[in-house]
Amino acid sequence: MRRSLELAMKGAGSVSPNPLVGSVIVYNGGIVGEGYHQRFGGQHAEVLAIASVADQEMLRQATLYVTLEPCAHFGKTAPCSDLIIEKGIPRVVIGCRDPHIKVAGKGIARLQAAGILVTEGVLEAESKKCNEAFIKSHTTGLPFVTIKLAQTLDGKIATSIGASCWITGEEARSEVHRLRSIYDAVLVGEATVRADDAHLTVRHCPGRNPLRVVLDGRLVLSLDAKIFDHEAPTILFASTLSESLPKVELLRQKGVTVLFVHEHSGKLDLRQMLAELHKRQVLSVLVEGGSRLSASFVHAGLVDKIAIFVSPKLFGGDALSAFAPLGVSMPDQAVQMLFEPPRFFGRDLLLEAYLEV
Repeated sequence: MRRSLELAMKGAGSVSPNPLVGSVIVYNGGIVGEGYHQRFGGQHAEVLAIASVADQEMLRQATLYVTLEPCAHFGKTAPCSDLIIEKGIPRVVIGCRDPHIKVAGKGIARLQAAGILVTEGVLEAESKKCNEAFIKSHTTGLPFVTIKLAQTLDGKIATSIGASCWITGEEARSEVHRLRSIYDAVLVGEATVRADDAHLTVRHCPGRNPLRVVLDGRLVLSLDAKIFDHEAPTILFASTLSESLPKVELLRQKGVTVLFVHEHSGKLDLRQMLAELHKRQVLSVLVEGGSRLSASFVHAGLVDKIAIFVSPKLFGGDALSAFAPLGVSMPDQAVQMLFEPPRFFGRDLLLEAYLEV
């Protein structure tokens, strides 16, 4: 199953809105076939693993391992459960169930009805983590949200005059580009665009550009901002109060999709915005904004994970802190997180934590 998970991750950035799935076939204690879902619309992991077995007769005495429950419905491909039954595979080991309404236990039931021995929940936590965005999408109707920040050892995301390029080194910045390539969308606020004028594309590693999402309630950004170029698709969310502004049509002429959401106390409705993205099959969002936007997502209860690159530098003074706007007054009011194992990228430390639920 660990090998199946390794294979599944090879599809990151290519299969969404489908899940990441890897499969291994074992005969007489050895691996005789492997496969993983490689691209959206392509063959499923089980199909490729079965096809890779040189002697198909071995399948009748083999065990198929797969990270996610085999599908039981016709989509872009035929049901994998039917193929498993057809090939006479006697045993299937599954990492976790598929939450998709068209599967959700139906694949397992079909296999068991055919007399196949099914074992569930092997490396279940790891299998669920592999598809955390897919699972959240199909259980809540909202994308998986990660906040990404870079800060100094004393928690500053910029100097006292607002300078932030560059806090971290090249290795950490390359990892950020890799993250962009596997998320469906990267999101920033207008303040970050004005401060950095970043492309928000993938350049330091192989991979596809994510959808770029900009929050600009009152359409204050310049039409010449780099994020409005044609390097990647871009959606701009504005307040419904801005629907009649002439700039809307100018942005659309540049190829930008402009959508409108409600505004509350001068801030865009983040939940409505995420729901609109989800309608467009965006399952994961990487938020690369500053302290105000990051704190707004936390306040709204819309954050699943935080990834902070910590540089061994000190800025001191009154430089901006990562989540300063949260303004917690007492320690017991803190937002509780659960750490993942830390990782180093060059001299910089990546700290990842999930919201405690």
